[in-house]
Amino acid sequence: MSDDATPPVEAALEPFAAHRRLLFTVAYEMTGSAADAEDVVQEAWLRWSAADRSDVLDPRAYLVRVTTRLALDRLRTLRARRETYVGSWLPDPLLTTPDAALQVERAEDVSMALLVVLETLSPLERAVFVLREVFDLPYDEIAAGLDRAPEAVRQTAHRAREHVRARRPRFTPPDDAQRAAVERFMVACATGDTAALVETLAPDVVVVSDGGGKARSALRPVAGADKVARMLVGLAAKPETIAMAYEPALVNGALGGVWTVDGETVMAAAVEYDGERVARVLLFRNPERLAGLRRA
Repeated sequence: MSDDATPPVEAALEPFAAHRRLLFTVAYEMTGSAADAEDVVQEAWLRWSAADRSDVLDPRAYLVRVTTRLALDRLRTLRARRETYVGSWLPDPLLTTPDAALQVERAEDVSMALLVVLETLSPLERAVFVLREVFDLPYDEIAAGLDRAPEAVRQTAHRAREHVRARRPRFTPPDDAQRAAVERFMVACATGDTAALVETLAPDVVVVSDGGGKARSALRPVAGADKVARMLVGLAAKPETIAMAYEPALVNGALGGVWTVDGETVMAAAVEYDGERVARVLLFRNPERLAGLRRA
């Protein structure tokens, strides 16, 4: 059927819908913000629907290029905001369970371990890394999308790849052993059994809390099994925590959970496992950062 016989919006919608999940993942990996990624995808749709698509041979490449440029502009704005952020900053958490409303290409692509490392890259390095290492786009295509020479993109990709490789923890998809270990960890937190909790923790375990000055949280990471155990047991014993309803969940591909009050998400956690014990716990308390979980 020709475009003449198809309403313009419907003609534009089919290829866009086919790649929407990819576009959200690109924007989210670049910005670390679910809300900003949604805004970027919406802006990409507006540009796509209004564009002359008669000479677009590869809609996927075109849409990724538009999304990348929009996300790069948004990331530069976000980085200025983060300089004044109160306490530790973490990327927005996403539910990666099969029935979540916000779906991504693969859970490993949006793991917190990767996203936290990407925060240490420059905006350009981050864009090149995401497009090349995560989505395997050709260098020429990345160069065209970023208005850079292919050789310069290759050098940037190499620099970003080495940087991430030196800092990125290994992503391990949840298995039965990991689920059992995280369940023991959660039970020990909930029951206030400090000794049992310490047994589930790696000696150098770290807890990072993101409250953004809008919810009570530790302003700096807490490290060491004993300190972490005391902190988590104390948190679990607070009246406001006791009043929360807990539900296990996959958060950015990691085992964790969400806590709600009257059906509204007020806290989330992702638990990273080193193969034997809990190595890092990420606590999300800032209500603005939990908006994506509420929509899901």
